[in-house]
Amino acid sequence: MITGFVSLTLQAQLSKSETRLFFLSNPHYISDGFDFPVGKPDAKGYYNAQGFGKNLHLGDDWNGKGGGNTDLGDPVYACANGFVIQAEDLGGGWGNVVRVIHVLSFEPLVVVESVYAHLDKMEIQPGMGVKRGNLIGTIGTAGGRYYAHLHFEIRTNPFMDIGGGYSSDTKGFTDPTEFIQQNRTN
Repeated sequence: MITGFVSLTLQAQLSKSETRLFFLSNPHYISDGFDFPVGKPDAKGYYNAQGFGKNLHLGDDWNGKGGGNTDLGDPVYACANGFVIQAEDLGGGWGNVVRVIHVLSFEPLVVVESVYAHLDKMEIQPGMGVKRGNLIGTIGTAGGRYYAHLHFEIRTNPFMDIGGGYSSDTKGFTDPTEFIQQNRTN
């Protein structure tokens, strides 16, 4: 059994047991490296407007280099192979959100979650497997609350509540850019 998951509280998410079964039945979805979720694979044409830790931010905010809403509708890609546990409009400051579980290894067990927020469109559904570089959605504005950008998180404690995107407590979160750079493959 996969251990180390924090308990689920979001009703729309798939269960931990469904996630475990998916990876055991589909080992080709175990992660084989990470890429950036925009401008694949290296974030070409984008910049990190608000990185992890800046203003207590728990993720990275990826903006197109053109500024404003020039990146509205641009593609967002799965950063690694994984299993979609959530794809829904959470409203408020989150808007459309996709959450993907990534198993890096079973022995020892290493599991992380990627979160893609403020999407204009979602191109996947809970229960789907994704491969690194698959289209999962498009950059949005969280229903007009922000200029277009992608809020992107890597969580080391998968299945946590969605939270607020900002906190002085970074337990369960890691710097997405640093994590991707340390887990790149050709």
